[in-house]
Amino acid sequence: MLKKAPKKTRIAVDAMGGDRAPAVVVEGCLRALESGRVSISLVGPTARLRREFRKFRGLPQDLRIVDAPDVVGMDEAPVTVLRRKKDSSMASAARLVARGDADAMVTAGNTGAAWIAAKAALGMIPGLERPALAVILPSTGGQTLLLDAGANILCTPRHLLHYAIMGSRYAEKVLGIRHPAVGLMSVGEEENKGSPLIREGYQKLSAAGINFIGNVEGRDIFSGKADVVVTDGFTGNVILKVTEGLGEMVISSLVEEARKSTVHSAGLLMAKGVFRKLKKKVDYSEYGGAPLLGINGPCLVAHGRSSAQAIMNAVFFAASYAASDIIENIAETVARMETQKGNQEHA
Repeated sequence: MLKKAPKKTRIAVDAMGGDRAPAVVVEGCLRALESGRVSISLVGPTARLRREFRKFRGLPQDLRIVDAPDVVGMDEAPVTVLRRKKDSSMASAARLVARGDADAMVTAGNTGAAWIAAKAALGMIPGLERPALAVILPSTGGQTLLLDAGANILCTPRHLLHYAIMGSRYAEKVLGIRHPAVGLMSVGEEENKGSPLIREGYQKLSAAGINFIGNVEGRDIFSGKADVVVTDGFTGNVILKVTEGLGEMVISSLVEEARKSTVHSAGLLMAKGVFRKLKKKVDYSEYGGAPLLGINGPCLVAHGRSSAQAIMNAVFFAASYAASDIIENIAETVARMETQKGNQEHA
């Protein structure tokens, strides 16, 4: 008797998201399909996408084009996705997940518009108010999960609490870190350091029932002191972009110095294994995308400068995210927290 083929994870991909869309998105999707693990609904203007596929050998079996005439630009106000471009590729991809026609969505487009579109179509996990973009940064201890990395520029102490809970659960269930240490980004380790937002957030995280280790500073992200670092979206995005820029500068500087001397070139060649590992560690394309935690459905946001390799990895990441129970786990944790809070208020 023949065994039933495993079900392929269905990914809705915003074809028009990113600085080099749709070319690199199409190529990345084609690479992902070669694995045989996923099927893809590529969402965007049909005529334009069909022109793009003429460069290849036509449409693969596990890819379909879903027409979406509107495109949300990287420089447009996020609310555009709801007010003027309801049939955008981004909003249409989110609706595919909401209807059950896809298991997860991927976009390399405008982050603010992405979470607005995802929230409108999929809603929030009950008890949560704002999503957080969770990115993995390298550290001497392995990796550090940073959130929010840019979904919400402004936040409240309650949002910081929610970020901490989501980050803690994600680090444990997805990254496999037992009892993850959670730190709150501030300008000093002392409890009274930081803005009013941070000081009040400190009190909320202290009573959250997680492994909260207190305030951490910028240098602690890369020291491995905390497994999860919580901050507002403005600060988080600055940290992310500085990290990317520094990593690119280090790599390019090593190459430049090596070219100046045959001795240095020989040394770099001998250490190419170490060099390759370093490059992989600081290259955002290796992770592909970052989950929008808090959305009641799997939504991945890839870097706006994503290459085809990054899009491929984002598709695989989305498939793994869809197969996990992290959304249910976060929902259960938040519900339990809200119940405990209600009991305390009525005690």
